[in-house]
Amino acid sequence: MMESSYLAAAAALIWLALYYLPVGGALFRLALPLPLALLAVRRGARAGVEGLAVAILLLIALMGPVRGPLMLFPYGLLSVWLGWCWLHRCSWWLSWGIGLLIGAAGFLVRVVALSLLVGENLWVIITRAGAGLLDRLLELLQLPLAPDLLLVQMMALALVLIQQLVYVLALHALAYWIFPRLQAPVPDPPPLLHGLVALDPL
Repeated sequence: MMESSYLAAAAALIWLALYYLPVGGALFRLALPLPLALLAVRRGARAGVEGLAVAILLLIALMGPVRGPLMLFPYGLLSVWLGWCWLHRCSWWLSWGIGLLIGAAGFLVRVVALSLLVGENLWVIITRAGAGLLDRLLELLQLPLAPDLLLVQMMALALVLIQQLVYVLALHALAYWIFPRLQAPVPDPPPLLHGLVALDPL
């Protein structure tokens, strides 16, 4: 019970730091799913879900009923999924692939929720980034094409998927380096990824 409480509180504090502190966003994002995933690996999937529920209740008390539950999307759900996969020694391809979908879906849910909170369509910012990248790509390939709205939206969605692809792989690598020192081993990476992530432990 003490371990569950401490790890749930750690996840909630990291979410608060990510939400309010102006620096360290990338570091907090990488650290956020790890306490609850560690709890699931050490104490079982049920403990991981209970830890997530405690963290959400704590955040609702601290941040209100709208901002607090946003931790679920995608960080809370991703931590429970990865913890379950690592506990059951699932292949990285499975945990990474489904984790990519959970991360992308959670990111989109968070964009919708924050758009409603601020009263602006935040997807426009991602669409502009996709349009800029598409223009550069067409210019680089010297293709005389004018991208339509559908192509721009597809590029924006591709940017979200690529971001989540890298993010979930980074979570796997961090857990693979750190968790064995905490008596919570993570399955070995597949041979194709072994050279990329099999570094000396931190």
